[in-house]
Amino acid sequence: MACILGLDTSSEGCSAALIKDGQVTSVYEVVPRDHTRKIIPMIQQVLKDSDTKPEQLDAIAFGRGPGSFTGLRIAAGVTQGLAYGLDVKVIPVSTLEAMALEAFVLEGHQRVATAIDARMDEVYWGAFKVTESGVVALQSERVCKPEQVSLAEDDASDSSFAGVGSGWLFGKRMPEKVQTLVSIGDQALTAKAEYIVRIADSKYREANGVSDEIVSAEQAIPVYLRDTVTWKKLPGRE
Repeated sequence: MACILGLDTSSEGCSAALIKDGQVTSVYEVVPRDHTRKIIPMIQQVLKDSDTKPEQLDAIAFGRGPGSFTGLRIAAGVTQGLAYGLDVKVIPVSTLEAMALEAFVLEGHQRVATAIDARMDEVYWGAFKVTESGVVALQSERVCKPEQVSLAEDDASDSSFAGVGSGWLFGKRMPEKVQTLVSIGDQALTAKAEYIVRIADSKYREANGVSDEIVSAEQAIPVYLRDTVTWKKLPGRE
């Protein structure tokens, strides 16, 4: 079995996890604006708790986004540094996908609509089907206004969805059809390394370590979904 380290700093939460022989060791803490200081000690802790040496790692997984721009850069930077130093591959994992898996593991939801508050009056949006076999994306992830989210006809044909994530704070602004199909669940749910390593482990085993989703260190790149950010100057500022 693979030995994979995972980390996530995409939200106010900071987490590290390690999967080894199918067993997950993890640590999670809410540390707004303190991820840079916390993430390395967390990595050291899960290595110690799982009795794992860095040289035993087969790959490193990270929450590649969407999420906090600064947080995603921290995770990508740490992942790149470790992967280069240990000469191991990287497995970028969608934070929206990790949230869907968490909703399945904790609540048994098999169809999950994940939404994260993207600021600027927008949400990061994704829809997934989850089973014991894994997580399948039902549509492409995107960033859009709450009024523009959608669920394809095929996605909604068999059953309703559970809605998780901070983006559901805007649930009443979403299209009526979406509101009808979705039962809003945990709005505080965020991506965590524990679920990122589970997804990464599945990808690694299915591909026997070789796949387009398993990349080199330099390809550990955040996925922002939003290409540009418009900054508004404060009065009197240049």
